[in-house]
Amino acid sequence: MSIKPLGDRVVIKRLEAEETTKSGILLTGAAKERPQEAEVVAIGPGAVVDGSRIPMEVKIGDKVLYSKYAGTEVKLDGEEYTILKQDDILAVVE
Repeated sequence: MSIKPLGDRVVIKRLEAEETTKSGILLTGAAKERPQEAEVVAIGPGAVVDGSRIPMEVKIGDKVLYSKYAGTEVKLDGEEYTILKQDDILAVVE
């Protein structure tokens, strides 16, 4: 089964949280922050504005930074994904 987003929506898979700090301190589950970095796994066709389709700015495989409370979390085949609008993506990590 796969997810096919509509309009200007994007499906992302969150990257794993860091286990240790830069100084080497091991973090417990409660101390870890939810990562705001993810990989794009699916994109919609783009929004339609005034009858013309606006192309998407991200592509599958891009690593992106997104707004902290953006999107809707879904679970499919044991994997967790987030579906959000392209506007909630802040940057592409190169």
